[in-house]
Amino acid sequence: MIALLSLLLVVTFSMLVVRIGAVALEMTGLSRDMAKFQAQSAFSGTGFTTSESEYVVSHPVRRKIIRILIFVGSAGIVSAMATLLLTFIGSTKEEATSSLAWLFVGLLIIYLFARSKLVDRGLRWLISRALEKFTNLKVYDYEQLLGLSKGYSIGEFKVRKGSWMDGEKLKKLKFDEEGVLVLGIYRKVGDEEKYFGTPGGETELMEGDIIICYGPEETIREISCRLKGKEGNRQHREAVKKEKIRRKAEEKEMEEAQG
Repeated sequence: MIALLSLLLVVTFSMLVVRIGAVALEMTGLSRDMAKFQAQSAFSGTGFTTSESEYVVSHPVRRKIIRILIFVGSAGIVSAMATLLLTFIGSTKEEATSSLAWLFVGLLIIYLFARSKLVDRGLRWLISRALEKFTNLKVYDYEQLLGLSKGYSIGEFKVRKGSWMDGEKLKKLKFDEEGVLVLGIYRKVGDEEKYFGTPGGETELMEGDIIICYGPEETIREISCRLKGKEGNRQHREAVKKEKIRRKAEEKEMEEAQG
């Protein structure tokens, strides 16, 4: 029973470490989903080979957090395997069955505890306050800063061959008239994929470019699949009209708020 309790404690400790790592990564500017995935990947030692990983480890603070997670994770997994073996070695069939049942119950309780939204909010609050106090990390709530829950979104789409964007300059595409800002472009240069931030109007889009943009979620979705030619021009004009109406509505709300 002692070995079983030790195993459950190791699992609980591991989940807490991953949660702390995820919050720490989020505080460096990563999105919540990416921070969780990278923290879990680093701790478990699996899956940490995606292109996102290069983006994470290129940041000195994130690299330090990942290194700590990998170190603690290697010890945690070994400890969990050792205590799991101790739980069943030398046990009778009845004792092993009982231990297996209690292990299942314990893991289920831990899982439900970890999945609780109330617990998640509480842990995130405690962890973020502790990290703010004892480290120089700073919380960036990009969901609130960018209004991602207010109809705005950050999206990406690929420039395909023969599409309405292929070979066109940004100033001609007039994304800004639709309320969309181009934040950056990922472009394959030789064997490397490079990022070009805040591109100017003279930037010409090429097949294979990945466009990162910010604006109304519906508009970004429509732009990504817009057709070339007359139909595309018609969709652009409609989008511009919608954007003008949206801006007027926002201006009216701001005037009303100012009294």
